[in-house]
Amino acid sequence: MKKSSKGKTQKTPKKPIKKAGKKVLKKILKEPLKKIARKPLKKVSKKPIKKAGKKEVKKLIKKVVKKRVVKPIQKPFKKVAPKPVTVTLSDIKSAKTPLWTPSENQIKKANITHFIEYVNRKHGKRFKTFDDLYQWSVDSIPDFWAAIWEFTEVKASKKWDRIVDDLKKFPGTIWFPGARLNFAENLLRYQDDRLAFIFKGETQKYATMTYRELYYTVARLAKSLREIGIQPGDRIAGYMPNMMETTIGMLAATSVGAVWSSCATDIGSQAALDRLGQIEPKVLISVDGYFYKAKPFNTLGNAAEVARGIPSLKKVVIVSYTGNKPDIGAIPNAVHYEDFLASEKEPALEFEQLPFDHPVYIMFSSGTTGKPKCMVQGAGGILLHHLKELLLHSDLRRDDKVFYITTCSWMMWNWLMSTLGVGATVVLYDGNPSYPDAYAMWKMVQDEKITFFGLSASYINYLRGEGIQPGKHCDLSSLREISQTGSVLSADGFEWVYREVKKDLHFNSISGGTDINGCFAVGSPIQRVYAGELQGPGLGMKVKAYDENGKPVWDKEGELVCEAPAPCMPLYFWNDPDGEKYRAAYFDYYPDIWRHGDYVVMHSDTGGITFYGRSDAVLKPSGVRIGTAEIYNVVERIEGIADSLAIGQNWEGEQRILLFVKLAPGGELTEELKNTIRKTLREKASPRHVPSIIMEMPDAPYTMNMKKVESAVTNIIHGRPVLNRDALSNPQVLDYFEKVIPELQK
Repeated sequence: MKKSSKGKTQKTPKKPIKKAGKKVLKKILKEPLKKIARKPLKKVSKKPIKKAGKKEVKKLIKKVVKKRVVKPIQKPFKKVAPKPVTVTLSDIKSAKTPLWTPSENQIKKANITHFIEYVNRKHGKRFKTFDDLYQWSVDSIPDFWAAIWEFTEVKASKKWDRIVDDLKKFPGTIWFPGARLNFAENLLRYQDDRLAFIFKGETQKYATMTYRELYYTVARLAKSLREIGIQPGDRIAGYMPNMMETTIGMLAATSVGAVWSSCATDIGSQAALDRLGQIEPKVLISVDGYFYKAKPFNTLGNAAEVARGIPSLKKVVIVSYTGNKPDIGAIPNAVHYEDFLASEKEPALEFEQLPFDHPVYIMFSSGTTGKPKCMVQGAGGILLHHLKELLLHSDLRRDDKVFYITTCSWMMWNWLMSTLGVGATVVLYDGNPSYPDAYAMWKMVQDEKITFFGLSASYINYLRGEGIQPGKHCDLSSLREISQTGSVLSADGFEWVYREVKKDLHFNSISGGTDINGCFAVGSPIQRVYAGELQGPGLGMKVKAYDENGKPVWDKEGELVCEAPAPCMPLYFWNDPDGEKYRAAYFDYYPDIWRHGDYVVMHSDTGGITFYGRSDAVLKPSGVRIGTAEIYNVVERIEGIADSLAIGQNWEGEQRILLFVKLAPGGELTEELKNTIRKTLREKASPRHVPSIIMEMPDAPYTMNMKKVESAVTNIIHGRPVLNRDALSNPQVLDYFEKVIPELQK
């Protein structure tokens, strides 16, 4: 029986009752009464039911039905847990044979594997390979960088309000607005008795320092800096060797919010002034000298010249290295380092809390085409980028001992110092890496049990030329990774490492630049290594190879570009208020796209990247673009050739290739050797790669970072001035090229 809306009783139809069985009927009657009678009937009073119209009753019935249907369906989803995903190698379809393949155990233990697992949990993904992770990192850029922040446990007094303001602002993107942190605090998160530093100054000096000692030494220097009025935004400069006090200076400066910039003492005073003078530092930290091939070189004269050339300096702090508290009376406002440190042994270290984009470093371009450009980099961006590369791409841990052949003029010094944030031991070396012999660095790897060794392509090529066999003569059992950068390394160079150094190690060839204080292309411990190829793009770096029309290309040479912003990119250039120099440096060629200036091939089969040198050094005989490295990779394999330099000379309306070769000791540039060079280039490269002229040279010009400088020789050959010879490590070799100009005009 039921009531109508008018309250009259109506009879229930009999047909359905006749057709339904008793058991079914009981279920039909009981089920709705149980579930409807519990909650809805208690809430609804009798009066509204009597007054309710048809529409209201229908609504009530619908609500009840919805609750009946939805509740049982929701519960199972809460109970189902996603199955864990096993991280594996990327699926490669290539006929190429890898030089190294990580084992299952190596993949399982890798930091990047733990990061993939973290991302899968956090974002509900099922990534299995590096390729999966990379694609997500450039498709979901804000989520990726937030994940890096959280995974690396960045120390901050205030978290961000949002991750990024607008990715379409390129340049000009603002990252992590609202966040407050300190760069030095994140590098000094460990304060225990593990070794922070091992320092070796050739055969003359040896010292160590624990994380606890480092922390309180930085605190003493920071206190002294505050006492002389150093504030956030002030510049502090280092004109120093690669020693512990250089890093202490950087950490003390950045702890109080000052901006650090440095160059090595092996560059002349004018070259140092061209760099440091532009940024008007208030404090200069320098040294009494350095050792090179066991000989001491006094640098107090250079320090005095630099100090006199920078009127903004309030204090010049001199570290004693080659002597003991030498006379510093000729240096304006000078004080000995030991006397400048606060006398209190363990003062409190206050870390100034600053915005994410507060400047931390000012880096300098090579300066081969004029006064070096000053690139200002943000603390948060550099910190995230370095921790990403050190933890994920380089797989560093607390028990590692990390060493790079570098000076504080090179960005690899800044990169190496961020290793402190991982808690590993940093090995510092100052001097000639081949003193007392070519095995010196490998003996140090053996003696100090170094696990990660960073070096340049030119160093590898030097070892190859000398016939050095490190694996045969040294115990390299501790070594698990070699990082190589600086310039292009040929496929033969890769093969030499696995043949003459060690078969089972990760050869991590990397490339990027001072501009971003890190890498665009880099390796990872869960990918294969192929000869002549960097393993792939860096996470979060949306890199491509573009042709002249700005279209992406694979398996053919193109310009390296980055299509999206990254936190590590410069905030601005110093003394560039309108941003004109900044835009001209990277964004004029392809609008709103970062053009880095490297010539590369992106391999579709392996995902690797081969570099062919700077695109501004590209040769164009008959209008065809040729990377200089294509010539070097062939020529420098020929017996008797130690080094080479190729440039393009404008000649009779075309461009012809000039090839200069440095011969191995005792060698002679005969017609037979010239013919061998031409024949080999024709067969191994192409007829267009064959030079019109081949000449002997004493040496190729190199920057302080051991990069060949084709542009300097190109300028000389075309009668243009070389604006900054002091930017070269061997400027005297340019005299040779000036002498041979008459021969090249015939």
